[in-house]
Amino acid sequence: MLTNEQVLSLLGTINEPFINKSLVELNAVKEISIKEEKKHVSVKIALLKTGTAEQMQIQTQIVQLLKQNGADTVGIRFTEFTEEEKSQFNEDNQENSSLSLLDNKKVQFLAIASGKGGVGKSTVSVNLAVSLARLGKKVGIIDADIYGFSVPDMMGITTRPVIRGERIIPVDRFGVKVISMGFFVEDNSPIIWRGPMLGKMLQQFFTEVEWGDLDYLLLDLPPGTGDVALDVHSMLPSCKEIIVTTPHPTASIVAARAGVMALKTNHEIIGVVENMSYFESKKTGEKEYVFGKGGGERLAKELQTTLLGQLPLQQPDWDEEDFAPSIYDKDHPTGKIYTSIAKEVVEKIVLNK
Repeated sequence: MLTNEQVLSLLGTINEPFINKSLVELNAVKEISIKEEKKHVSVKIALLKTGTAEQMQIQTQIVQLLKQNGADTVGIRFTEFTEEEKSQFNEDNQENSSLSLLDNKKVQFLAIASGKGGVGKSTVSVNLAVSLARLGKKVGIIDADIYGFSVPDMMGITTRPVIRGERIIPVDRFGVKVISMGFFVEDNSPIIWRGPMLGKMLQQFFTEVEWGDLDYLLLDLPPGTGDVALDVHSMLPSCKEIIVTTPHPTASIVAARAGVMALKTNHEIIGVVENMSYFESKKTGEKEYVFGKGGGERLAKELQTTLLGQLPLQQPDWDEEDFAPSIYDKDHPTGKIYTSIAKEVVEKIVLNK
């Protein structure tokens, strides 16, 4: 059965819908009560406003999260923050809003790039973001693959950002703040804009989204070295990059072009991730190297960086109630590899600061 500490930790992954900061960070969890014999958890949560659609959404989030982690029944009471608390939040929001994300020295930008499509770059992006959040980091992700946006579907996101005043509030999923062109396109329509229009949209993602306090902002870049990738490189003078490839020699050769582009724009490559490295039979445990061997190691050597990890060709376990088709659970064998990669990324960034 859950403990008070575990309940608090779980609630820390959910953001207050109006202020867009963690419930724990805002001291919004006012009471926790647990009845072990009935596996019942009761919580009292403070919000900026009660009796709203946002309250119903967060209520559903909390119930699902606690039930997934061991509670049979969940009781929730809502209250509003005191006037003193509200005034403090207003001061904090004014301070945060005055600082553009591009000028915020506290945020570490981390771009995920590849030379070609189909190597699993977006899968790596979303799982790395979730793994960093599981390590307690404050994480955001921009789906900058504007022609081939896929992050919302991969993460099982069914809601859209909320507009408050002149600011866009990103969607929160698995403790990660998410923004994507997919939120602003109807019926999965193709994007037919020209480069300058796409560059303007990316600029808005950086400057008009209320990201709040972040440790890491990940960018799922388009494959290759086209206009959108170049725009991102020019917008971010200080950015770390991870290059994703498969073991196949052709994929690693093409991926090297993305690496060279990063280096020419003064972005630091902190590592290579090799995806689809092998297929492991559940019956025999034998590994089959479907796409060959050595591509990741060869690319890391060419770019004078580290091979951060090798990911198998494997499917996540799906939860029909909380469907996220590309997110690996932290206890899944591949989820553990992502956790290891996330830890190494944090360590390399801290050492290089």
